[in-house]
Amino acid sequence: MKLIKKSPWAFIILIGIISLFSDMTHEGARSITGPYLAMLGASATIVGFVAGFGELIGYSLRLVSGFIADKTKKYWTVTFIGYFINLLAVPALALAGSWQMAAVLMILERMGRAIRNPARDTMLSHATSAVGHGKGFGIHEALDQIGAVTGPLIVGAVYYFSGSYHKSFAILLIPAIIAISILIVARMVYPDTKDMETKAAPVQQTHFKQFYWIYLIAVSLIAAGFADYPLIAFHFNKTSQVSSEWIPVMFAIAMGVDALAALILGKLFDKHGMKSLILSTVFSAAFAPLVFMGNFYTAMLGMICWGVGMAAQESVMRAVLATILPIEKRATGFGIFNAVFGLFWFLGSFLMGWLYDVSISGLIVFSVGMQVISLPFFMRLSINISKNKPILK
Repeated sequence: MKLIKKSPWAFIILIGIISLFSDMTHEGARSITGPYLAMLGASATIVGFVAGFGELIGYSLRLVSGFIADKTKKYWTVTFIGYFINLLAVPALALAGSWQMAAVLMILERMGRAIRNPARDTMLSHATSAVGHGKGFGIHEALDQIGAVTGPLIVGAVYYFSGSYHKSFAILLIPAIIAISILIVARMVYPDTKDMETKAAPVQQTHFKQFYWIYLIAVSLIAAGFADYPLIAFHFNKTSQVSSEWIPVMFAIAMGVDALAALILGKLFDKHGMKSLILSTVFSAAFAPLVFMGNFYTAMLGMICWGVGMAAQESVMRAVLATILPIEKRATGFGIFNAVFGLFWFLGSFLMGWLYDVSISGLIVFSVGMQVISLPFFMRLSINISKNKPILK
């Protein structure tokens, strides 16, 4: 027990395994929520609104949960509450009898994720400080995405053999219970994760506030232009570009790419800094035309690009924050970041849902344009931080 307790890598892997089963649960559900809402009578605008509003509530709530976690120092308590809400809302979707009820449960799932993430990421950053933030968050994301791959595949198999969305959601109760059980073990082994913090953030003493806010603008642009999968799945289902049984498989492919890309981008971040985000943004900007204007094979290529974008959001973007934020304000910093990110995700998702009903070409232009506009900000940050100069003169 003591050997495990002293090992930052062991903590990263343990939290990664929890995330594996957690993502198996909620990403498995996410892979079919678009068609599920459509089956219950929702339009594309409603699907885009529900997905975006769920992200808005989920991300904005992180502002509050991050502040509470830093203020109370009850990182484990906040994490537990979030996981319970997040994981139990998913199998409850099996009981939904209308799109309104399903929408409420989808939003609850996002709320639980919001409550847990700033506190969990802060504890994770304590461990990654000893091994490299990029590498540590990259390993965590890779384990996370193993669950994100297997979840949709399990859901796809259940739907294929049963033809029932309700049974597909119900099976996800199993990984949810496993994740909660391992979380209890993690709390017992690592009661205070601050003991693993080994070094101060290198950018912390030099203009970190300027960096933080410019960085926030850049990633908000990416959030606005990054379509959520329920809308993509809605498109696949409506146009028959991808058959119903392949829709969750497409999501699984993207999550597999996410896992591999997180490892690569994490290593690149520790070695080259912000340049890794420039690279990932170039890839992710290409997903919209491939997904929304093409055939089955271009859709698959588009989901690969989409997966690279997701990898950057869940690994490198968090690693950047862990690098620049002071330890005593880290959960608050994660919370503010995610609240703003979620606001722009909501606005972008809602607008893209509306654009889908009006003009798919307009949706593509908006998605690509917003992500490309973020590149000059990342370039400016990369140049100034490498020279240890102020971001703004």
